[in-house]
Amino acid sequence: MKKSDLLVLDHFLFGNELRNRSSVNKYVAKLSWQVGLSDDGKLLREFLRQTCQISKRGLADIKFNGGLILVNEKEVTVRSVISKGDLVSLYLPTEKVSDTLLAEHIKLDILYEDDHFLVINKKAGMPTIPSRLYTEGTLANAVIGYFNEQQILSTFHAVNRLDKDTSGLLVIAKHRFAHDQLSKCQQDDKLHRYYKAIVHGKLVNKEGIINAPIGRNPESIITRKIREDGKRAITYYETEDVFDEYSLVAIKLETGRTHQIRVHFSSIDHPLLGDDLYGGSKLIMKRQALHCYKVEFTHPFHQRQVIVEADLPEDMLLVLEQARVEE
Repeated sequence: MKKSDLLVLDHFLFGNELRNRSSVNKYVAKLSWQVGLSDDGKLLREFLRQTCQISKRGLADIKFNGGLILVNEKEVTVRSVISKGDLVSLYLPTEKVSDTLLAEHIKLDILYEDDHFLVINKKAGMPTIPSRLYTEGTLANAVIGYFNEQQILSTFHAVNRLDKDTSGLLVIAKHRFAHDQLSKCQQDDKLHRYYKAIVHGKLVNKEGIINAPIGRNPESIITRKIREDGKRAITYYETEDVFDEYSLVAIKLETGRTHQIRVHFSSIDHPLLGDDLYGGSKLIMKRQALHCYKVEFTHPFHQRQVIVEADLPEDMLLVLEQARVEE
């Protein structure tokens, strides 16, 4: 099907739009498509699965958890036959917040927001999700608190995650369908993440690729290591600045393995400052000197490019400024 054959009417409803509707307590979002010529005469189920990329699970969720499927504003079943020009609408059911999440009203640094996604600049020291050690003060809890304030009837959907002591940008989907669609974009290489790190030493090559599989360290429940039987892991880097004892590098990930950047740079004898888990020193930095400074993705509903950037945090800037003074 050609993209020109399908008109997507962006009717996801959140915030003020949703609050003004009587359905405020029933639906998390609405999305509508106008049927094009290439889909004329199809079963609605085929149109939703093939053209609109709604998964079988997604359709079941709508059917059994209080959503609606409409054609020309009339409720129908997925066995209905659609025609060119028909307006197909989905009302997505509200999503239950996990019992492990506690709504907390913590100020968030939101750098991008639309009806589908948030891009948040996470501070170092904040866990992304709750765990046995960190039940409060997490990004997930803060997002649920924000959703409650904005009457966004959904739960936490992180498209990417950052370690507790890594700062920078995370993409959060506002509903399950948005999460599914951006996850597919990530698989199709339409979501990219860029980092900056301060590493020990001077790299021999100004730029390069670290291609080394990563797996669990059998001697630890936390760390990872380079293993022949590990998962494919590729990191691209370019040196931006060089000092007497360390270097500032810009990094792009092709894959997203746990601790990938930390493991890869440790494996080439350039561990991150502050990363004592992988051989770095905490003398100058008290946490790993790693910041996700840019994300870019093709918006799955608008097909436009979204680029969000976040400045280096103060602790990394101070290290760099001091290094320049000492040169």
